[in-house]
Amino acid sequence: MLTPSERVKAITEIARRLGQDDWSLIDLTLRQFKLSATDVWQGNDRVAYVMNMIEAATDAILLSLGQHVGYEHQSDRPQVEPDFWRPGYFRLFVTHLAAERAFATQLQAELFSLGISSFVAHNDIEPTREWQDEIEAALASCDSLLALLHPSFHASNWTDQEVGYVMGRGLLIVAVKYGQDPYGFIGRFQALQGQGKDAKTLAREVLDILCSHRQTRKRMAESLVTLLERSDTYAGAKASMDLLDQAQYWDAALTSRLRSAVLSNGQVHDAWGVPQRVEQFIKRMETGT
Repeated sequence: MLTPSERVKAITEIARRLGQDDWSLIDLTLRQFKLSATDVWQGNDRVAYVMNMIEAATDAILLSLGQHVGYEHQSDRPQVEPDFWRPGYFRLFVTHLAAERAFATQLQAELFSLGISSFVAHNDIEPTREWQDEIEAALASCDSLLALLHPSFHASNWTDQEVGYVMGRGLLIVAVKYGQDPYGFIGRFQALQGQGKDAKTLAREVLDILCSHRQTRKRMAESLVTLLERSDTYAGAKASMDLLDQAQYWDAALTSRLRSAVLSNGQVHDAWGVPQRVEQFIKRMETGT
């Protein structure tokens, strides 16, 4: 059960996110979640409209709608944070066949350079730990799941269960086709063609999806800011700024973090052109120009 404070936070955040859509999609979404919608509304404030329509929703509907728009109630996360995630990075669970572990390892390294901390079971589980507990911890705390769909993926004892777990949390699933088309419920999620692509190319395409999808763009923007904050070379600061240009979500907290990074990190402050690019970027994100 949500406390009054948690309800206020959920209603506010859901309204802000859903209010970015056009009127017809807002009303369609509300009706699909058995909530009221009306043609009689004064003004053009879509956020206020959504807030009014969802204020009386049950906790269950609020949480379900929140997952739909990419807001996850914080108490859904485990009490103890797993130590295999890089703090501040986007958390991506990679499900794959055991025979494809070499490519999954390459992909993990490429994703890490983009601010995405990925869980690849054979690499991230300590031999002395109960491996099933670790997998469940990763599934319970990830931000999204990437499924590498090779032939026989569906026949695995584990891959379908991993996908089903994340689907139950209402998170985004990105499927990559390697001779196996998305099937069943996976078919409704975004899919990439993986044949003939190296790990670096695929990692950049995954980044594009995570930056643009409504369920992941906030967490991805936060992760890209983290990359810039932790820059330890001038070249690293420039590369992180290049990545940040792909962000499609912004808020005041991220503006504050970005400006603090310029002031406190000499590798950012003294990197040629980066402070100017930061201000240009902030202006573009805040004004939409």
